Amino acid sequence: MRIDIISPLPELVESTFKTSILKRAIEKKIVKIQCHDLRNYSSNKKKQIDDYSYGGGGGMVLMVEPISKCIEKLKNEREYDAVIFMTPDGEKLNQKISNRISQFKNIIILCGRYEGVDQRVRDIFINMEISIGDFVLSGGELAALVLCDSVIRLKPGVMSNSSCALSDSFQDNLLSAPIYTRPENFKGHKVPKILLSGNEKKISLWREQQSVNRTKKLRPDLLDKE
Repeated sequence: MRIDIISPLPELVESTFKTSILKRAIEKKIVKIQCHDLRNYSSNKKKQIDDYSYGGGGGMVLMVEPISKCIEKLKNEREYDAVIFMTPDGEKLNQKISNRISQFKNIIILCGRYEGVDQRVRDIFINMEISIGDFVLSGGELAALVLCDSVIRLKPGVMSNSSCALSDSFQDNLLSAPIYTRPENFKGHKVPKILLSGNEKKISLWREQQSVNRTKKLRPDLLDKE
């Protein structure tokens, strides 16, 4: 899988891919990450990529031309399954969306800044708009990293235990069951006996029931989606 990330501040993104699971995925050549500095596509001597908004209003807007040049260059080199724009008014990211994107071969992620991007960028180039929540960030870089992490960990070979991703919360519209490790007894708080029994069938049933119970208590809205 190849992920091209377009940003006015690519350094905010690049460092994250140098650690942990994301780093291993790159080293194993399961995924390739390429960050593109939007300023390199400016035709302005000052590398300007933003300008005032037509009609007035506060804040600057990312111009269509630099973004167009970058996306068109990438599209001339390979085909892309999706050109994604991270925006608060996009579709709310969930596990099903991450699962679907993880099946793609190549994607572009555009990170906004300032007041946003010229609407013509969205009209011409974008075919997926994704939000990570009903709040506003200074830019799309952090949101892009959330998306990348949620997608890359699903790729075969990334997780040390392939079953881990399958048992994540939200995979079946359910929250995951409680998990424990050593010691068995911490200040009187004991690990449930069933988990020490070695009976895989009973443990599996216990986890399923715990998952349903937690979802009913904490996120009953998820059960309504079934």
